[in-house]
Amino acid sequence: AGPPRRALPPRLSLSLPLPPLPSLSLWSSAGARGQKGTSMSSIGTGYDQSTTTFSPDGRVFQIEYAAKAVENSGTAIGIRCKDGVVLGVEKQKLSKMLVPGSNRRIYTVDKATGMAVSGMMADARQIVNHARKESANYADFYGTQIPGNVLCDRVAGMMHAYTLYWYVRPFGASALMASYTSDGPQLYTVEPSGLSHRFFAAAIGKSKNAAKSALEKLDLANLTAKEAVMEVAKILYMQHDPNKDKPLELELSWVCDASNRLHQLVPADLAAEAEAAAKAAREAMDEDQ
Repeated sequence: AGPPRRALPPRLSLSLPLPPLPSLSLWSSAGARGQKGTSMSSIGTGYDQSTTTFSPDGRVFQIEYAAKAVENSGTAIGIRCKDGVVLGVEKQKLSKMLVPGSNRRIYTVDKATGMAVSGMMADARQIVNHARKESANYADFYGTQIPGNVLCDRVAGMMHAYTLYWYVRPFGASALMASYTSDGPQLYTVEPSGLSHRFFAAAIGKSKNAAKSALEKLDLANLTAKEAVMEVAKILYMQHDPNKDKPLELELSWVCDASNRLHQLVPADLAAEAEAAAKAAREAMDEDQ
């Protein structure tokens, strides 16, 4: 019958190990100092070791650190127009030897959906890959294009799941998602926390506040996609300081009636026209100052 099987040693386990408990050492050290542990919550010391640990004031510092990674990245802008959605991002030319158009920050998820990302690009690519899988699975099962709100919820759910377990970390990236299906043109944002919103216009990245102020001045209800391309390029150049920042490369895409509701890069002639107009506006602003 063969030799008898040996049992596993008692210390080995086939299940995942238990999550660490950094708060235990924190509580013991705080008690030794005499009720000083609560003062540490404002700076995150001791409470930022894991996404499963809340600070006494209800904050999860690892998620806030992931959001900070997005704020340190290049700006991305999305505008929902009356006939589609336009996406635009700024990319700094890190080297003269870098091939133009490489290291893209705008991706096509499916024929009617695109994503612009900001933050850590390696993390952002995994978000895009998940969105592509969800879109393909939905089309395979239902035989139709995935609605924008469904795809946004699924991507947001995945990103939220990465904030719940101690053995993973949050994604250090945010995404703008443009979709044009039977529900019409839609623009969504997804944050590292898994929170998602639907916008008429949105901005993420280091200059998002200034970009949002410029977007609020636009007549979004009557803006066409071609006009939005010009505005996006202008806003991105307005936030760029040529004296402090490295040379800028724009990346523009749209999904609109002019593109037959297909997500694709803006035609080269229109992109060049928008960039030239944006540079002229920036030079005029510098002269006024």
